[in-house]
Amino acid sequence: MNEENWWPSFVGKRHYKCISCYDMRRIENKLKKGDKLPPKMLAKLYDKQTKDVYDQVKEGSVYIMGNPVWPEWVKVGMAVDAEDRLNSYQTSCPFRDYVLYYSYNAEDRRKAESKAHYKLAQQFERRNEWFKCSPEEAIEVLNENN
Repeated sequence: MNEENWWPSFVGKRHYKCISCYDMRRIENKLKKGDKLPPKMLAKLYDKQTKDVYDQVKEGSVYIMGNPVWPEWVKVGMAVDAEDRLNSYQTSCPFRDYVLYYSYNAEDRRKAESKAHYKLAQQFERRNEWFKCSPEEAIEVLNENN
């Protein structure tokens, strides 16, 4: 059991509570009682609701992105909007130098991303969503049979 995710409730009975589930239940109970939520609790609530809505959207883009610092690697991922995903990467990079090389729309972004990862992994070294190839090579592989 990962102690970072679980909170001991009744240790003698070996009963533990999922921290994120317990937090959400606490927030929902405070709302039901009409209590004012502190900003940190509001942020958790909005973050979960946003993620739930985001996860329900099937359509979106599969994209190829990279950073000139690692020219031999590209990231292949999925998003509802590839440009928006690029912007989120830029905020975590002080040089704002991520580049969106290519994207295409898909009716089911998760399936399309999975298919793209499978195709690329047949030819290139893979580290999660990163592939050791040029953007041009990745684009060529993804455009085959499409």
